Amino acid sequence: MPLVGIVGASGYAGAELLRLVLGHPDLDLAWATADTQAGVAVGRLYPNLAAAAPGLRFTTYDPALAEGLDLVFLALPHGASAALVPELAKRVGAVVDLAADFRLRDPTAYEQWYGEVHSAPDLLAGFAYGLPELFRPALVGATAVAVPGCYPTAAALGLTPLVRAGVIETTGVIVDAASGVSGAGRPPKAGNAFCAVDEDFRAYGLLDHRHTPEIEQATGASVLFTPHLVPMNRGILATCYARPRQSTSTAEVLALLVDTYRGEPFVVVGEESPSTKATAGSNCAHLTARVDPRTGWVVVLCALDNLGKGAAGQALQCANLALGLDEGAGLSVAGVLP
Repeated sequence: MPLVGIVGASGYAGAELLRLVLGHPDLDLAWATADTQAGVAVGRLYPNLAAAAPGLRFTTYDPALAEGLDLVFLALPHGASAALVPELAKRVGAVVDLAADFRLRDPTAYEQWYGEVHSAPDLLAGFAYGLPELFRPALVGATAVAVPGCYPTAAALGLTPLVRAGVIETTGVIVDAASGVSGAGRPPKAGNAFCAVDEDFRAYGLLDHRHTPEIEQATGASVLFTPHLVPMNRGILATCYARPRQSTSTAEVLALLVDTYRGEPFVVVGEESPSTKATAGSNCAHLTARVDPRTGWVVVLCALDNLGKGAAGQALQCANLALGLDEGAGLSVAGVLP
């Protein structure tokens, strides 16, 4: 049975990944690191994991821990993974990184959008982009995977099939998306405190959000991306607007999405407007589309759980592919309601 480790398991995405790995039928967890929480019982920091991880404590990361493991997940803040991967890759069978460190193909894009020079640009080409429904062939047996961001996942699932089919123009595309507060991470910040987000709805990262180049890379379109913060724990709803290249209809666009994702257990295409709550706790994305003959816009909507299909769930889906396991093992297609 493959043996895996998790680096950075105390953040929200890391803890969700820890929950999924602990319930996986075909993986054994060797350790979970969290330098700021080293020595703390997992069940104390996350009581929801107390029964699943009795006796498990967070440990301090040491590269030697990875020696001989089949796979290591990295659930760290941006910039931290790039410092670890060169040494880690020598010791472990595969690396699955949830951060943005290896998502972009162009190293100069990190200077423009992240404000720093990439510390390991020679490794970028070796990472497969971890969105299985759109880039699966590169993920089968991969030794290095860069898991997409939550916003790019939602945008790409909606737009990329339309770009590939030549249905929409690749310029003037608008992605208007809203995310739950867990997307900001577990460490407290003034902007995500209860009193700051409750009864509030606001846009941020205007014109320069760092997920913009990733969305453009994944979709093949030039995009104006505006994210919003909404007072909910988890979830993303992306509303994407594009101009059609030729006359089309709602029925035709929906049929294209249905055909694209036929047989994909984690993508639901339907006529109803997707709901973030319907995806909570699952690895599913829900999609719909409309063509407005009055204004000429094609509108595609995608809802998903930013900690599930937008982070930890997708990371595990990629790990299954990399390790030759059932792609859906350990992942739920059912959301949690109410």
